[in-house]
Amino acid sequence: MLVPWRGDWNPRSKSPGQEEERHVRANDRDYNERFSYADNHIKTAKYNVFTFLPINLFEQFQRFANAYFLVLLILQLIPEISSLSWFTTIVPLVLVLAITAVKDATDDYFRHKSDQQVNTRQSQVLIKGKFIQHMIYEFYRTLSVSSLCCLQADLLLLSSSEPYGLCYIETAELDGETNLKVRQALTVTSDLGDDVAKLADFNGEVICEPPNNKLDKFTGTLFWKDNKYPLDNEKMLLRGCVLRNTEWCFGLVIFAGLQTKLMQNCGRTKFKRTSIDKLMNTLVLWIFGFLICMGIILAIGNTIWEQKVGSNFWEYLQWKELTISAVFSGFLTFWSYVIILNTVVPISLYVSVEVLRLGHSYFINWDRRMYYSRKATPAEARTTTLNEELGQVEFIFSDKTGTLTQNIMVFNKCSINGKTYGTLKTPCVDFSFNPLMDRKFRFHDSSLVEAIKLEEPLVQEFFRLLALCHTIMPEERNEGELVYQAQSPDEGALVTAARNFGFVFRSRTPETITLYEMGQAVTYQLLAILDFNNVRKRMSVIVRNPKGQLKLYSKGADTILFDRLDPNQTDVTEEAMLEFAGEGLRTLALAYKDLDEDVFDEWMKKLLFASTALENREEKLGALYEEIEQGMMLLGATAIEDKLQEGVPETIACLTLANIKIWVLTGDKLETAMNIGYSCNMLRDDMNEVFIISGHTMVEVRQELRENHGTWQRQIQQWFVCCYLKAHALEADLEQILVDVACLCKTVICCRVTPLQKALVVELIKRHKRAVTLAIGDGANDVSMIKTAHIGVGISGQEGMQAVLASDYSFAQFRYLQRLLLVHGRWSYHRMCNFLCYFFYKNFAFTLVHFWYGFLCGFSAQTVYDQWFITLFNIVYTSLPVLAMGLFDQVSLYSLRYPNLYRPGQLNQLFNKRKFFTCTLQGVCTSFILFFIPYGAFMSAVRDDGAHISDQQAFAVTIATSLVIVVSAQIGLDTNYWTAVNHFFIWGSLAVYFAILFAMHSDGIFTIFPNQFPFIGKNVNGFTGALNLFFFNYYYCLVRLLQQASRRQGPQEQNFRRVRRTSSRRSAYAFAHQQGYGELITSGKNMKIPTASTSTYPLSSPARGNSVVKNSVVSGTTDAAETNSTGFRRESDQNQEVTVEDLEAR
Repeated sequence: MLVPWRGDWNPRSKSPGQEEERHVRANDRDYNERFSYADNHIKTAKYNVFTFLPINLFEQFQRFANAYFLVLLILQLIPEISSLSWFTTIVPLVLVLAITAVKDATDDYFRHKSDQQVNTRQSQVLIKGKFIQHMIYEFYRTLSVSSLCCLQADLLLLSSSEPYGLCYIETAELDGETNLKVRQALTVTSDLGDDVAKLADFNGEVICEPPNNKLDKFTGTLFWKDNKYPLDNEKMLLRGCVLRNTEWCFGLVIFAGLQTKLMQNCGRTKFKRTSIDKLMNTLVLWIFGFLICMGIILAIGNTIWEQKVGSNFWEYLQWKELTISAVFSGFLTFWSYVIILNTVVPISLYVSVEVLRLGHSYFINWDRRMYYSRKATPAEARTTTLNEELGQVEFIFSDKTGTLTQNIMVFNKCSINGKTYGTLKTPCVDFSFNPLMDRKFRFHDSSLVEAIKLEEPLVQEFFRLLALCHTIMPEERNEGELVYQAQSPDEGALVTAARNFGFVFRSRTPETITLYEMGQAVTYQLLAILDFNNVRKRMSVIVRNPKGQLKLYSKGADTILFDRLDPNQTDVTEEAMLEFAGEGLRTLALAYKDLDEDVFDEWMKKLLFASTALENREEKLGALYEEIEQGMMLLGATAIEDKLQEGVPETIACLTLANIKIWVLTGDKLETAMNIGYSCNMLRDDMNEVFIISGHTMVEVRQELRENHGTWQRQIQQWFVCCYLKAHALEADLEQILVDVACLCKTVICCRVTPLQKALVVELIKRHKRAVTLAIGDGANDVSMIKTAHIGVGISGQEGMQAVLASDYSFAQFRYLQRLLLVHGRWSYHRMCNFLCYFFYKNFAFTLVHFWYGFLCGFSAQTVYDQWFITLFNIVYTSLPVLAMGLFDQVSLYSLRYPNLYRPGQLNQLFNKRKFFTCTLQGVCTSFILFFIPYGAFMSAVRDDGAHISDQQAFAVTIATSLVIVVSAQIGLDTNYWTAVNHFFIWGSLAVYFAILFAMHSDGIFTIFPNQFPFIGKNVNGFTGALNLFFFNYYYCLVRLLQQASRRQGPQEQNFRRVRRTSSRRSAYAFAHQQGYGELITSGKNMKIPTASTSTYPLSSPARGNSVVKNSVVSGTTDAAETNSTGFRRESDQNQEVTVEDLEAR
């Protein structure tokens, strides 16, 4: 790998940081130093040791409430306007800042660890003619990349271990495709080989396009030895590719670090905030405005009172000349009341919200129902700020490969000459008769093996076709240990099936294919490969068997192959294919044809002429292929299961019933995505219409969208509509009509989209629908959409950990998504909404008592409560009960059984501006009653001995005690699910209040601190007055209980069983997503010099390198009971007659 040296100057830039074209010269440090190209260092962390404190405080004080309380703290330090001590504000402010800073530091620490893991990877660097180990981000010269290595930069391939500079790669992290792809170096550079001296002398210069995000396009030119060589994407190895079946390769680094095409597609990390967070900021501004209004009202009252009444006492108060002014007194009073009424803007709210979110995150981490035991992978909440947003999701954007599927193909059933195999569920077939079998292969119909052993001609011809008609490259490390490098998982599954049934594909050369048929080595002469492409949808090979017979073997989509069969042949396979398609299996039809020597010779002459044509070569070849593929005989059909992850159909059905729209965004071709759609019940035969956007220009796409949009608006009752989108429809001019059409559809599948286009689709819905979006994926190609969506979920699957590292939540299986949303998300949303409603109610009831008191104390900014009660009310007396409700409350134990219960969160019904006004109005009314009833009682009250008891402290204790009792009763009414923790915190808080109350008014505390606690004995009068309100509180609680009981309604149970498709012939001929490798194989360029092997079975071929392909079947079990590991109650037994109304009433 040759890497340009970093520099500080780019003479060809339009402006600093902007390139017009890139110039890279190999092994020329002085030249490359002139350019300011990025190194390969990745940085995603936000802070370091020196910048953490200032940057974090700056970010935190951008939150309005924090800035407000900082100003309030400064005001409290001014004696003329402060009637409260400074510690009443600084304690909660410091607590909020400290908790948030610790959380931010923890998150950034993990980002630093991730960066360090990537940046400290080792590589072999060529320095002064020797290979030396260096960290990835330090390399600037030639590197050796070995087999199974994940590339860390965008390289121009120079040479490789394979013939003609070929290199095999897997691009799963780029486009989600796990099929093998091939790249080829220029002939002039492939001759460099692994000669260190030649590589060190290589001084070619590359001039190419600047960094961009186009994964499928590259344009450049190599200048070397006075010659120019064109470069395209077939010469490039991109960051994220994995080297397969290639021992080593060398390359020139074109783009590194953040300028690689993969990182350009990842998008920027965005700060995500929930809709409740945004609403809270708005409400805090409104509350602040309300506070200013109250301060102005009380200040005007003070001014009027000073003019009419207070001026009579000025000469006795010995005020300074400056303060002897009614207007100035009102000005000071305004600021005093801003300080006194500051608790209406709840700073402790932010502390409590952070604690609740942290607790909800731990519940997700501890949930054993989301723990995948096969890989020992628990669910992980990687952020603590989005939990309640999980209860409001309306759109889910999902990747296909590795997310919905396990990316594992399984040979499930087949039909041969009208007889179906695989439907009889016998014990697993014993393949011990075949020493070269794949031990992971499973088949459950022994009658097929018996037919093989009886040497039935059509059965043998069936598996012979599977073993010959493909472009797979075999690899045999040890004797009998075969590994197939397949261009698509389908081909690998079919050839593996033939291998286990006794037709083992062992080796190939450009002219021959060697099979082991029931233990005997048989070599076929390969005469032609009629390769697959998206138009043909089939593949054929022409071979000559040892008997000299010419055979054409073909496999492809049934809709294509059936039209090319012999007209006299009876179709005995169609019924079986309909059955296979009804089960959502991927079907292929197989056919063969005996060729005449004279006809074949004539056809070969035409083929050689067409293959050298300079114009219309593809059309001429296609016509010749069509000519010889006529009149074939149908052998049968295969049925392959694209193995879904366990529980995917049920999960999608459940989420659909919760009114969540699921879109699939995949880089695969249309046929593959369509088959998966049927497999996972996203698509069904009862859907009215299928709409495919297939236009190749903006005009064509616009016309298709408008035609269907007009039709569907007139027939709006057609809910079962399926829409397939191609990424070309994402042009800016088509955005609105595309959103309108797509949202009329029941299902949307976007095919052939790049990682950046996935993010554009998500952004499109966010911008036009203003709905909460969730993106879920498992590969690096999903990182961009995961970062763009409101909530990003990563699956730790087959494609690495890139998606997990960029996600907000992660787990191992797609089926856990329904529990994350319908249980944790819904509960978090309900808990947070109930918590906020109660918190605003409590603070208004607590604070507005001072407002009413202002009208009776001459607007003198005198507080009703003593300072100890003001300090302890939110921190001690009422903090724990509301936290217990916010952490442990459960609104329904049947969230998975009744998905419609998720609907209120999507409609934002539980906390909105109307709910806020309702709960604050309730708090205002409560404060009014709590103040004026004791005031009326104390105004003319006397004790039994005739003494007057209407002193200020007894009045304050009465109101404070009544307030604590009322808000404790209110939280009891708001609690839906009582636990021992709720009981302990509520009754414990009341006990703590009375303990502190009697302690502060006791003789002992007065003796020790007479100045701080002078209210000896006042607790008795206050407590007696508070008892007078007991019956009022009892009546209030009873009315509230009856109101809530009358509003409870039980939802109807919904059924989301999987629907079995029983009709509509479907075919999913899903080989490669591009032109196949037939021409490459027949040319012999990918072949090493073969080693003759004439030994008897079993014969071993020499090893081809050190690469290993491992397929692991991922599966799991789903627990039906809905409970998590936090101690939540399990569902009741199904035989018990328990209704939702009964559960909620309890």
